[in-house]
Amino acid sequence: MNWFIKGIRMGVKTEDDYHHETKWPSRLTRVKGGEITCPTDAIGEEWKQERCIFCRACEPVFSPTGETLTPRVERSDVTFKRSFYLYPLDAGSCGGCNLELRLISSPQYDMTRFGIFFTNTPKHADALLIMGNLGKRMEEVIRRAYDVIPSPKLVILLGTCAISGGVTGIPPDIRGDVIVPGCPPTPASILDALIKAKGGDRK
Repeated sequence: MNWFIKGIRMGVKTEDDYHHETKWPSRLTRVKGGEITCPTDAIGEEWKQERCIFCRACEPVFSPTGETLTPRVERSDVTFKRSFYLYPLDAGSCGGCNLELRLISSPQYDMTRFGIFFTNTPKHADALLIMGNLGKRMEEVIRRAYDVIPSPKLVILLGTCAISGGVTGIPPDIRGDVIVPGCPPTPASILDALIKAKGGDRK
C-alpha cells in the first residue's frame, strides 16, 4: 500500500497532552520508619532524585507518588527557539536512556513539532546530550565533541548516570546546563526539559 494513503487512513497519532501518570520513575516519599542502605546514597534526610536509580531497595519504607520527576534547566537560550539540534553521546550507558530518548521522535511525542532535531555531527549541533556514566576512554571524546559545537551551546545530562554517576559514582566531568533525572527518564520529562532549554513552550 502506498505509504501516503496508509498514513491518511491511520490518522493523527501525535498527542497534544503527552503526559501520563507513571509509577516508576516518579518522586519517592517516606511512608514508614526504617533503616535503608541505598547503593547510590540517594536516601538521606531527604530523597535525592539526581542520585536515584529506582532499584526499589528502599521499598516499602519509601513509595512512589506518581509525580513526574522535575528536570532542572540552569540555562536556556532563545537563540534555539525556532530550531534546536541535539548531538547525543553515550559515555557508557546501559541503553535505557537511549531507548527513552529515541521515543521522543515517535509519532506519539513528535519532537520535530517543537523544532527539536537530532544531528549526526557535533559541528551542526546546538547542544551536547550526554548519557551514561564515564568510561575512561570517553573523556577525550566528550571534550572533543564539546569543543567543536559552535557557541552558543548547551550541555544536557540525561539520566542518573550522567548526572551523578549512578552505581559507579563516576559522572562525566562536565557541567550540565540541563539536568534530566530518572533511571531512565520518561520521554515526557525529556521533551519538557528540551523545550524549556530552547527557550520555548509547548504551545
